[in-house]
Amino acid sequence: MNDSAAASPSGGELLVRCLIEQRVDLAFCVPGESYLDALDALFEQRGRLRLIVCRHEAAAANMAEAYGKLTGKPGVCFVTRGPGATHASIAVHTAHEDETPLVLFVGQVARGHMGRGAFQEVDYRAMFGGMAKWVAEVDDPARLPEIVARAFQVAAGGRPGPVVLALPEDVLEARTPAPVAPSRAWSRLGIEPTAAALAQVHGELARARKPLLVVGGGGWSAQASEALADFARTLRLPVVAEFRCQDYLDNRHDSYAGDLGLSTNPALAARVRDSDLLLVLGGRLSEALTGGYRLVDVPRPRQRMIHVHADVDELGRVYQADVLVPATPEAFLRAALAARQPSLAADPSWQDWTRAARSDYLRFLAPTREGGTVDMAQVVATLDQELAPDAIVTNGAGNYTTWLHRHYRYKHFRGQLAPLNGAMGYGLPAAIAAKIHEPRRQVVCLAGDGCFLMNVQELETAVRYNAAIVVVVVANGSYGTIRAHQERRFPGRVYATDIGNPDFVALARSFGLSAERVTRHEDFAPALRRALDAGVPSLIELPTEIEHLSAQSRLSAVRDRALAAARLHSSQPQVPGTPA
Repeated sequence: MNDSAAASPSGGELLVRCLIEQRVDLAFCVPGESYLDALDALFEQRGRLRLIVCRHEAAAANMAEAYGKLTGKPGVCFVTRGPGATHASIAVHTAHEDETPLVLFVGQVARGHMGRGAFQEVDYRAMFGGMAKWVAEVDDPARLPEIVARAFQVAAGGRPGPVVLALPEDVLEARTPAPVAPSRAWSRLGIEPTAAALAQVHGELARARKPLLVVGGGGWSAQASEALADFARTLRLPVVAEFRCQDYLDNRHDSYAGDLGLSTNPALAARVRDSDLLLVLGGRLSEALTGGYRLVDVPRPRQRMIHVHADVDELGRVYQADVLVPATPEAFLRAALAARQPSLAADPSWQDWTRAARSDYLRFLAPTREGGTVDMAQVVATLDQELAPDAIVTNGAGNYTTWLHRHYRYKHFRGQLAPLNGAMGYGLPAAIAAKIHEPRRQVVCLAGDGCFLMNVQELETAVRYNAAIVVVVVANGSYGTIRAHQERRFPGRVYATDIGNPDFVALARSFGLSAERVTRHEDFAPALRRALDAGVPSLIELPTEIEHLSAQSRLSAVRDRALAAARLHSSQPQVPGTPA
């Protein structure tokens, strides 16, 4: 860059300077003509900011979201206008639901063309307004430091989430007429609980005989996870993880009691109902976690409740808790431990309650023989035994994930990358992003065949960047989750859920991966070891039977129960004037 360009940089150059000021060293993209000036500026700074080029915008944005989830720093993604932005929107929704910091930069038509229906023009405020924390359009290159700094702080602050910035192409081309002051990097804010709030918390704990600590949501860190382990150890409280937040506490910890999700341990569900105090830390106890809000009543739970959350707008939004505490998880845990009030001591009766909760979890964890040549409970038990404690396991959505939730123990903070919003296609790009950022950690993606094929093109990205992930594809030729719902509601009337598959081994090899097919679960362990030792991206295909639908269901049993219920309903006498 010459002296005159440095004195009056283009919008693209200024944007990239702002990213470096925000400590961004890794970003993801699919290139587009709407932000060519930013790409050129990224070329100039390629030694300081690495750009990962993907094959589809949905995957690029998912990688940025996974990076944000893994690091706690805002993930950064660039996509082009129109179709590029719409492809990336799924990750914006994921970041919103999962409380992940994300900044999505979207190319936009030139300012003078707006409102005319120009090529690929979209109103991004309207498009993303309902699922992003903030959506803005940069109308003056001189304001880039201000707007970019705000974007990163908004994404990371309070309840973390996505920010979308639209970049008109002529803003990126234009040169600023005068030097622009640098911006300050974003910072993670620890929102401390008040002394009065802590006193209320201690009072509730002193009265409780069957308390449960439920952890989830965004804004966690390795330090917060350590504080949680100390807190649980000090109070000997049972700790329950919200859906796909199982890695917040080492699952080998004596207080860990399982997770609330789409396939909750029935014994844990009963324990939630029997509890007399729910200490909800960072999470929201959403519909998916509570069986449609039947496990915890809305708006006034049967149990007493303490709700700790960094976003004051979330407190009281759904549940009218007895104690509302605005605080970030780590700040709350550290302050509660430091207060050392007399009430902050383990009640002797809690120890039996906690031991019983732990026993329920261990019984549910143990794999059982489920039948079939590839028994998924045994496969996941093998993953649990063979992978290093700090391994990262990723997945998308589907019934295949129920085995992972039930039989795998997460032992290290951010060992689990999975979408709370149930987005299919997430696991593969998340694994690639994780391996690029953490090359020394083992990274395994568990994917169903329908889930995997939604972003299969990113195998090339993994090969190009030598991201030596292991992909385990569970192939049953069906959109299994939807098939299960069909059999429950319309037994025997299966439609639109059967899918065909390629030869996954041949497909993977065509991209340059090491690949093999395993047809017996007894052969999975040596295949996994070979894949982990290969030093290149690898794939293992597991052909499975649709009969073995999930960790808790057999397809024929689901259908038989639904048919029996239908026969019982049809045999009941109908009251005249009422529908059958």
